[in-house]
Amino acid sequence: MSSLFKLRSEYQPTGDQPDAIAQLTASIRAGHRDQTLLGVTGSGKTFTMANVIAQLGRPVLIISHNKTLAAQLYSEFKGFFPENAVGILRQLLRLLPARGLPAVE
Repeated sequence: MSSLFKLRSEYQPTGDQPDAIAQLTASIRAGHRDQTLLGVTGSGKTFTMANVIAQLGRPVLIISHNKTLAAQLYSEFKGFFPENAVGILRQLLRLLPARGLPAVE
């Protein structure tokens, strides 16, 4: 089956990446909804996930904890999937304090 997501990269998975890609892909296909990929900065987590996305051929939503990382991820995924739609959505969410506590700005 051909993937709807065409991964473009001059690199191939190396080190722990092939095993991580295989394990994440197999776990998702087995119906396990939640996955965690751990790694230090610069370890290739984004490239690993791009490979998982390409193998599964399923749309994804990637959530970032800050707009700088969101912009970096957008740029990297846009580079990995130039033939696919990659977008960025910035949604501000304000959490309201419990009654009686002052709001923190």
